[in-house]
Amino acid sequence: MAARLGLKVADKPDSQEICFVPNNDYRQFLRENAPESRRPGEIVDREGNVLGRHEGLAFYTIGQRKGLGIASPEPLYVVELDVESNRVVVGSNQDVFAQGLEAGMVNWVAIPELQGELEVEAKIRYNVRPAPAVIRPGAPGRVITVFEQPQRAVTPGQAVVWYQGDVVIGGGVIQRRVPISP
Repeated sequence: MAARLGLKVADKPDSQEICFVPNNDYRQFLRENAPESRRPGEIVDREGNVLGRHEGLAFYTIGQRKGLGIASPEPLYVVELDVESNRVVVGSNQDVFAQGLEAGMVNWVAIPELQGELEVEAKIRYNVRPAPAVIRPGAPGRVITVFEQPQRAVTPGQAVVWYQGDVVIGGGVIQRRVPISP
């Protein structure tokens, strides 16, 4: 559309970053503009063993592997940001996957409300394909999404959007991940 309108930005690549963060250095941006985000704590494994220290939960994201500052014979990934205990929890790549999620702050677009189970495709990040899933009502104001195949880096605080074909059914904010059942 931009090319058709003759706009100079027609050939500019898409940006997935925040335009006002210089050099995409989020850590430096937070240090300078949100010093309260620097609240050090422990980095622990899934059993609670302390492996290192972090400078603040805001500096980490689910699925992150680089920049943890800890040595391990196996690659470690952020699997949880435990706000209550101010801990970064790390585990294996497999630990990053979840079978589903619980969403809140739900907005329905194509339906007035969810009455029961509904087959959808769910999208949890801008750069991934929607994944086949079933949604069902959860606690009041909540929706449970169960994926056909486990999904990587289901992240509380991020959006989930539910589709049927090209129709947006609705969306919400991820409140918690539902782990893979043993």
